[in-house]
Amino acid sequence: MQPSTPGRAAHPRLAEFSLALGGFGIGTCEFVIMGLMNRVAEDLAVTVPQAGYAISSYALGVVVGAPLIAALAARAPKRGLLMGLMLLFAVGNVASALAPGFASFVGLRFIAGLPHGAYFGVAALVAAGAVPVDQRAQAVSRVMLGLTVAILIGAPLGTWAGNQFGWQVAFGAVGVNALITALCIRLWVPVQPVDDAASPVRELSALFKRRVLMTLAVACIGFGGMFAIFSYVMPTLTHQAGMSEALGPLVLVVFGLGTLAGNVVGGRMADNNLLRAIPMILLWCAVIQGLFFVAANNVWTGLMSVALVGTSIALAPALQTRLMDVAEDAQTMAASLNHAAFNAANALGAWLAGVAISAELGWSSTGLVGTALALIGLVLFALGQLLERRSDAPTSTA
Repeated sequence: MQPSTPGRAAHPRLAEFSLALGGFGIGTCEFVIMGLMNRVAEDLAVTVPQAGYAISSYALGVVVGAPLIAALAARAPKRGLLMGLMLLFAVGNVASALAPGFASFVGLRFIAGLPHGAYFGVAALVAAGAVPVDQRAQAVSRVMLGLTVAILIGAPLGTWAGNQFGWQVAFGAVGVNALITALCIRLWVPVQPVDDAASPVRELSALFKRRVLMTLAVACIGFGGMFAIFSYVMPTLTHQAGMSEALGPLVLVVFGLGTLAGNVVGGRMADNNLLRAIPMILLWCAVIQGLFFVAANNVWTGLMSVALVGTSIALAPALQTRLMDVAEDAQTMAASLNHAAFNAANALGAWLAGVAISAELGWSSTGLVGTALALIGLVLFALGQLLERRSDAPTSTA
């Protein structure tokens, strides 16, 4: 039986589960390749650094796909759009598993990345629209649970299966997950009212809204520290702390637990007071990421620090909700761009961390990079608030 209110789910938790299931598949897809690099490189006859191009190709697909799909699908029914995005994601991953060579594999990873940002953006809007206004961030965080569970369980399990039975198994499983997600969305996610006034031009207007751009800048830079540390966490703990490589899966687990806790707490903080939550979380990120610089000298303190670094993901539901508030009538574009910004943060954080390590500042200098990025994000947020207050202030007349 359909709910009487348009957009409200008859079974809200099943609807959120369906949306989170897609996030689980996307998160597994994004992170599993990091543990399968050696197998991919060996099977496709390339070096490990060359295999890394597949990661870059996927990230590029996210950055390109988010605004492109948001604009072109401005008037598409949201439930149908989510199903279509999952079907495209399924095709990209199954085709990746069947790729005959490295060049085709890299190209197919680009295609698999196209629906990433748009899916999370639209899913967040659907989840937020199905609950009272003061519970939006928590609804978004529940959808994001799929991503955090992917880090905790999906990526380690996919890495194990890929190394045992071939990396193709991991991508094939992600494709099957996407097909199941599309079915669950059809069954449990309610039909959303179509906005007849929506258009590509209106969605593209988000790119010219100062508050949207400032929020995306905070995401691109302030969120980069988590990726700076995580990108090099394995070699940091093995080279600097003397950790056995056998503990590698444990690193992923403790990081995943941290993201799980951070996601839940971040959603609640944002619902309580959004404009206070964002700077508080950025300050927290600056402290805990700087702590990694010292904690990484010992295996066990390093592992505890990795869990704390995982809580940095608390910033995700807060910024997603902020974009909903400032996007006005370009909601889909702004929400989708949030995840494109996070992928830009991934690239920026990993690059700066590599620069710091190459400059012989030490493996754990990635923590200092994280602190710097979080503080810059805090400054950008404060600047945005200052500009906003000035623009809202009444002008005096002579």
